[in-house]
Amino acid sequence: MGTLTEAMASGSTWQLSAEQGGELGGRWWKWALSAPDSKSPVRDTTGEHAAWSQPDDLWFLAGTYGGKVTRTCEVPSGRPLFFPVLNIQHAVSYSDRRPRLPVAHASAHLNGVPLELREFEGRFRYAFKRHLTWGVWGAINPLSPGQYVLEIKADTGKGFWVDTTYHLAAASSR
Repeated sequence: MGTLTEAMASGSTWQLSAEQGGELGGRWWKWALSAPDSKSPVRDTTGEHAAWSQPDDLWFLAGTYGGKVTRTCEVPSGRPLFFPVLNIQHAVSYSDRRPRLPVAHASAHLNGVPLELREFEGRFRYAFKRHLTWGVWGAINPLSPGQYVLEIKADTGKGFWVDTTYHLAAASSR
């Protein structure tokens, strides 16, 4: 498997293989699940906890537990971004069948420009258990310093929906 840098292509969408996307989906879940409730980027409705325990090689943006949320945060300009549009996971002890959600609609736009989204399946270990994950994900090449608006919308068609807006300030890497 190539490095994260090798996976990047020209344009705003970061191109990932199915293997890389599945691995990143698992890393994202470990990051999200490890946050205490008081600092959870997923529960955060403002962006205050967006920087919590970020890895050194990329920047995760949090999903939501559904509904509408607007977050404002600073991201480093030198790292790619990876985020869920719709995603789900469960421990293999619960079921050995891959989890899935129906997708009636899924989209992401960066400053009004549509981004390519991809479905990824993966595995990860957390709390001494094996987990399976599935999701519709977005990935963005490192942003130049400046201001951006990322709009993420999804609907399962079964009552669960997401409407997330990120106001991103890409700051020069120090």
